[in-house]
Amino acid sequence: GGTGLYGMDAFEERESHAVATPFGDPSAPVRIGLLGGARVAFLARHGEHHEFLPSEINFRANVWALKSLGVRTLIGVSAVGSLREEVRPGDLALPSQYLDATRGLRAASFFGGGMVAHVSTAEPTCRATADCIARVARGFGWTLHTDLTYACVEGPRLGTRAESRMLRGAGADLVGMTNVPEAFLAREAQLGYCTIALVTDYD
Repeated sequence: GGTGLYGMDAFEERESHAVATPFGDPSAPVRIGLLGGARVAFLARHGEHHEFLPSEINFRANVWALKSLGVRTLIGVSAVGSLREEVRPGDLALPSQYLDATRGLRAASFFGGGMVAHVSTAEPTCRATADCIARVARGFGWTLHTDLTYACVEGPRLGTRAESRMLRGAGADLVGMTNVPEAFLAREAQLGYCTIALVTDYD
């Protein structure tokens, strides 16, 4: 769950877990229940009362907690700004690539401290999950853009015009504050990952 999404009316909660991880506490308890007949886990990325700025989110604890409870695929929900005229406020988007414009304030890997590994992030998102989400969204007649590039900035401030132009010139279509290192940690944890991005404005 991202900005504005702290629960779902159709979600039938069955249990809640306050998971302890080697990286500290996750943003909130992990709630497990049924959604459309499927067993799912829900975690409020910014906390249950939106108390964490993007750079304050314990991304490693969040991913670890979900993996430890048996989650196999993460579907993030994110509010984003658009860098393309044709990607309009109110549209949905499924980014498939990421540009990391964060500033090194976030713990970005599970590796280190004597454990060395290098994981490919050439294809950081799960194509099968994205295709499924796209089919459902289009079935409802919603405007959806696929295969976009998301630039992740540090925040919490929004960008200057110069920064927006720089990111667009680098190939970014969307800009947000939360998908990095989340997407890459999911990759390290061998979890599928996909973001449903809601365009809130033109950046």
